[in-house]
Amino acid sequence: EVQLAESGGGLVQPGGSLRLSCAISGFTFSNTYDMSWVRQAPGKELEWVSTIFSVTDVTAYAASVKGRFTISRDNAKTMLYLHMASLKPEDTAMYYCKTGISTRRDEGDWGQGTQVVVSS
Repeated sequence: EVQLAESGGGLVQPGGSLRLSCAISGFTFSNTYDMSWVRQAPGKELEWVSTIFSVTDVTAYAASVKGRFTISRDNAKTMLYLHMASLKPEDTAMYYCKTGISTRRDEGDWGQGTQVVVSS
């Protein structure tokens, strides 16, 4: 059974940085699954943030975070990360790691989420 567990969220001031982590167990996703970060702000729909493609290691970012966020994983491919810099209040959301690139709740495996609040 695939299990994903996010951590690293918290309260940060505008302009600050955070690194989110996602512990992956139950499968080896190398050459198997693309891995993504998705977020949901209060009262808004789920928003795709970033993906790292399993075979090529190519990364992709939403326009709203490109240049500020970096997705990565460890060599053992048991951890997924999202380094977030130059944070803005509009980055406030629950952040989820998941398998695949879809934002549909019924597609892929999801973690429980970690809350990020950007506020002064």
